[in-house]
Amino acid sequence: MKNWTLLTLFLLAGTKAVLAQDTIPITFDEAIAIGLEQNLDYATQKNQQKVLTMSRVNARLRHLPSVNINTNLNRQVGQQFQQVEGQLIVTNQINDILSSGLSARIPVFHGFQRLHETKAAGFFEAAGEKALARAKEELSFTIAQQYLQVLLDEQLHAIATENLKNQKSQFAQIKGFVEAGLRTLSDQYNQQSEVARLETVALNAKVQWETDLWALAETLQFESNRLPLPEPVPLDQNHSEWLEMEPQEVYEQALLYRSDLKEQQLLEQGNQRLLAAAKGTMYPQLSAFFNYNTFFTSLDERTIGDQLLMVYPQRIFGFSLSIPVFNNFDNKTAVTRARVNRINQQLENTALERKIFQEVKLALENFKAAIQTRASTEMQLKAAQEAQKAISERFRLGVSNFVDLAQANEQLVTAQSDHVQAAYTLFFQKIILKYALGLLAEDLHP
Repeated sequence: MKNWTLLTLFLLAGTKAVLAQDTIPITFDEAIAIGLEQNLDYATQKNQQKVLTMSRVNARLRHLPSVNINTNLNRQVGQQFQQVEGQLIVTNQINDILSSGLSARIPVFHGFQRLHETKAAGFFEAAGEKALARAKEELSFTIAQQYLQVLLDEQLHAIATENLKNQKSQFAQIKGFVEAGLRTLSDQYNQQSEVARLETVALNAKVQWETDLWALAETLQFESNRLPLPEPVPLDQNHSEWLEMEPQEVYEQALLYRSDLKEQQLLEQGNQRLLAAAKGTMYPQLSAFFNYNTFFTSLDERTIGDQLLMVYPQRIFGFSLSIPVFNNFDNKTAVTRARVNRINQQLENTALERKIFQEVKLALENFKAAIQTRASTEMQLKAAQEAQKAISERFRLGVSNFVDLAQANEQLVTAQSDHVQAAYTLFFQKIILKYALGLLAEDLHP
């Protein structure tokens, strides 16, 4: 009895610890919405997409001239050289100099390198958007899994608690039978041992429930003193239009919807453009340039405006041609690296297509199996309930022994747990099927 009391107090303390937290009731859809808004990893990936967007803008603007303005202000102290009437005069004095210039450069022909880089940047930005869409699906999938696990833990804890309550009542009943001489003392001790075991089972169920609840709170980025309180979901998920299709047809649909496959395809196109850009570095590079320079010196008595605008301005413009002859295989190395990246990307595309086929096939089979399992557990539960009622009555009348009663109780609890797990498994298997098809982000209402 002392052990029972300690375990009961421990269980109640754990329950109060959870209830002491600031719980926030949330629905399934609200949990996914909160996760998409607050999850750290997803927010980080969204920020990374801004870099890809700016890279695409940068690649386009590189077709325009690059313009720079430079200004220098300096003082020379010491010998100053001046040329006056054909003579070079050297004086020792202070000379303040202000120089300014403007330079512009525009590519004329670089082997279509910048054109290919611009298109590659566009492909990479689009690939990033597809990756972000798949990340949204992955986060939704994780939240759904954790959300349903918490609900399942809650149900399993309720079953364990109810079973413990029933077994305590049965222990009081057996104790009365023993005092009346209708049962042996061994039955009382066996039931006492069973109650102690079930208290531990209930406690473990409570700890597991709380642990998974904290995991969900971390995924949703809840504050440290707050916990989500998931609301029940409808568990009638035994039909899907995909079950009426052949696996190959479902697979072909997945190829159309899976954003991660589209991402890999866009990455392959981007790498193909980078390969073309790398080959462009092996062609002559032709650029046009324009430079405007002027300066002011304190040795000249004319005004600063006259010197900067009238006396010393200098304009230089023309073309610059660079022909690669031998660059230590830098260009060839860049081409080889780009070609290998493209080949590796093609391999990843092929591997992902195989993976998608396996995921779709397994998701379909598991969904079908989950439907059958739920139907079987319903029959199992009904049979276990009837068997427990019959054996309990026989035990009360003294016809059945304690072993039969304990087995019936255990089978009933097992049937209840299996039925609840089958219901949530079926619900989650439909989510897995949508995730495998790439439709989870578009339809967040399983």
